Amino acid sequence: MKVHFIAIGGAAMHNLAIALHKKGFQVTGSDDVLFEPSVSRLNKYGLLPEHDGWYPEKITADIDAIILGMHARIDNPELLKAQELGLKIYSYPEYIYEQSKDKLRVVIGGSHGKTTITSMILHVLQAAGKEFDYLVGAQLEGFETMVGLTHNAPVIIIEGDEYLASPIDRRPKFHLYKANIGVISGIAWDHINVFPTFESYIEQFKIFIDTIQPDGRLIYSQTDEILNKTVAADNNDIIKLPYGLPQYTISDGVTTILSEGKSYPLQVFGEHNLLNMEAARLVCDALDISKADFYSHIQSFKGAARRLELLGKNNTSNVFKDFAHSPSKLKATIHAVKIQFPKRKLIACIELHTFSSLNKDFLAEYAGTMDEADIAIVFIDSKTFVQKKMEPYPAETVKQAFLKGDVLFFNDTQQLLNYLESLDIAGGNLLMMSSGNFGGLNLSEITNKLLKISAE
Repeated sequence: MKVHFIAIGGAAMHNLAIALHKKGFQVTGSDDVLFEPSVSRLNKYGLLPEHDGWYPEKITADIDAIILGMHARIDNPELLKAQELGLKIYSYPEYIYEQSKDKLRVVIGGSHGKTTITSMILHVLQAAGKEFDYLVGAQLEGFETMVGLTHNAPVIIIEGDEYLASPIDRRPKFHLYKANIGVISGIAWDHINVFPTFESYIEQFKIFIDTIQPDGRLIYSQTDEILNKTVAADNNDIIKLPYGLPQYTISDGVTTILSEGKSYPLQVFGEHNLLNMEAARLVCDALDISKADFYSHIQSFKGAARRLELLGKNNTSNVFKDFAHSPSKLKATIHAVKIQFPKRKLIACIELHTFSSLNKDFLAEYAGTMDEADIAIVFIDSKTFVQKKMEPYPAETVKQAFLKGDVLFFNDTQQLLNYLESLDIAGGNLLMMSSGNFGGLNLSEITNKLLKISAE
């Protein structure tokens, strides 16, 4: 098979390119700009384009499939050439389905927790010695790439994003996988630029349920009221399996699962992670892994990258980094750290970075989300407004939206750095949350400096 990637540098795209190369496909690709880690990874396998840019002469009639990335535009010269030649053009989720249509497909959907649930399933399946293919949205310990495709694996575990598939396919990605086992972790409005009303966003999950194959399974969180109503109104011929929190204890900063007379101490914590774990357990149960084996294997799970990732600690303080950016994720992550360390003060910093989170009309969704933080900080890099061509707003607008009058607001990276380095975190935890990079701050250096000061 000869496959060409238009916009090969994307996170999912370059991982899929490597996976197909490993499977024996002839892979080529183009992109107008490439960044690390895609540059190094593509180069390792001889897949890095020789030059940046678009080259329609690369598009020839002998190509079996074009895979179109979201980064490409509808007037991309390579895309236009492929259309002119009548070549088969896929979005990457379409091609994942094409490669897995004869396998059992497990698709993890939901507004939050998708990467963690998928990661937990992969961790347990690997520990249990199972054969599987996968697509996950983060780099995981023990996995070289974020996509794995083989000829023989009987099952594929797919993280199912609700964002759009490609510039010419405006369907949410998770609609295209046709799940045999579907998971929905919860429904909390996101992607306001694509789904301008909450109702239009909820509709995407109704459609996802419709795509689950006959006699399939839907595993869903019974703790989510909107999701419960959505599932209750569904009449599809599928098995519906709700999940809630397992029995657990917290002692000395360690969460322990209690099941069938046995105790299983974990390396992760937080009610949201315990819910994620129960979703993963029900999937693994459907894949013939017992409850006892699941809990035994999940004990060694350290978490997905940037999901309550521990940057450093000493005897009195921890510093965490988390991907949280939407209102539901922000609230759940703050709550998790506060409950896990109830006697420690919590300094929580959120960077508003995505289109939705920066949208002035969406800001009100953040009301009350930082109430449990002892010190709450909101950061918006002033450059982000310029990059996204959005109108900036003052600190007062942010404070009114969060309904927390003492929230601190920074829009300058250096000012944020000065404040963070002035903190004394002895007897407290610092939680840094963003899908961006805080304007380029070196969080490792900040962590080391703060922990050194707090230990003195």
